[in-house]
Amino acid sequence: MAYTPHTPDDLAAMLAVVGVPDVESLFETVPKAVRLNRLLDIPAAMNELELTRYASEIAGRNQSAGTEICFMGGGFYDHFIPALVDQLASRGEFYTAYTPYQAEASQGTLQAIFEFQTLVAQITGMDLANASLYECATAVVEAAFLAMTSTGRLGRIVMSDAVHPEHRQTLATYLTNLETELVIVPSVNQRTRPEDIAAALTDDTAAVVIQQPNFFGTLEDAETLVQMAHEKGSLAILSVDPISLGLLRNPGLFGADIVVGEGQSLGNIMSFGGPSLGLFACRSEFMRKMPGRLVGETVDRNGKRCYTLTLQTREQHIRREKATSNICTNQGLMALRAAIYLADLGPGGFRQVAETSARQAHKAAARLAQIPGVERVLDGPFFREFVVRFEPGRLASVAAERVRSQGILAGIPLSGYYPDRPHDLLVAVTEKRTDSDIQALALALEVALACA
Repeated sequence: MAYTPHTPDDLAAMLAVVGVPDVESLFETVPKAVRLNRLLDIPAAMNELELTRYASEIAGRNQSAGTEICFMGGGFYDHFIPALVDQLASRGEFYTAYTPYQAEASQGTLQAIFEFQTLVAQITGMDLANASLYECATAVVEAAFLAMTSTGRLGRIVMSDAVHPEHRQTLATYLTNLETELVIVPSVNQRTRPEDIAAALTDDTAAVVIQQPNFFGTLEDAETLVQMAHEKGSLAILSVDPISLGLLRNPGLFGADIVVGEGQSLGNIMSFGGPSLGLFACRSEFMRKMPGRLVGETVDRNGKRCYTLTLQTREQHIRREKATSNICTNQGLMALRAAIYLADLGPGGFRQVAETSARQAHKAAARLAQIPGVERVLDGPFFREFVVRFEPGRLASVAAERVRSQGILAGIPLSGYYPDRPHDLLVAVTEKRTDSDIQALALALEVALACA
């Protein structure tokens, strides 16, 4: 994007139109006590060559999944992206389209969204899906609100502490000034116990929120937890890893009411944490309370197939008090990439990605457990992600930093989310990680742990 600063003559002309002598006069209504009354320490201007060299030097400090061996996870994953995704998503008609405000003139965009919705509904096993939300944290919040309005229960939301910490924090923030209580059920050995969920359920519980696989990569007894929620008249909200659905039973098969997820792994790059997209699917009975947009297929006056915004239950479209959500838009470009990715892989390729990721993750877990002073925290079923624990006196953050200096992103130290777990490292393994990558990580950790 071009950026040309205003010249002194430009500023003088604009000030003359406004009718003030200088820029300072524009802010005279702002009390001086709250203004920034210091000179900015800005270095002297550079010429183009100097600026290009300086910017390149700063960019070179970045470490990314594209230049390092990446075992980072916790919601964002380094999966292979077929060249077709970039090629099609970069076409001008897709890349420059923001959102279908003029639906009749946006048939290509609407068709892409419709296909995205169809694919999400298929992999989750739900009746329908929306056009996407901002990211998974937003989707979790919207699912909780849908549960509250659908059940009429405002007493509490029950959530496992094995759900992503950032998603829990986001929901807690949204509920801060509401009467609804957020009850966090502690996990045991990185798994949510059904009896603990049952003990937290009350007659005014709107929903139970669980994650499958959970934040630690462990597989939950999701079917039992969903059944418990239903026995109490609560809705079951399942936050899923979409890639895992290539291998695991989809939530629709065991009765989940609302399914949400983080769609970054579906053809979108990690991008240092965003942007991404939130997946949202549900049973048909909740269609009119579903947040965001829903694109439908119909026919025009000539009988030809076309697409339209079937539902957009937002405050700017209907009476404010009738709005189901204040979600402003969908993540059109990210959702497009996800649709291209899923369509390109097909059912067989989708399953292969999931199987290979799981297989390599189990190889990595077994290899890292052979390192003296390292153990797997849980010997149970997991998918793509697992936790290893270093012996007392060995901090996971220190070990990860030492390994990083060798060009390997070892994982996420859990102390950032769980201060009482300074020795635990969350390791994610995708289909991109080869046996040699796993061996390199193990050798680097051995060296890091051997250092005083």
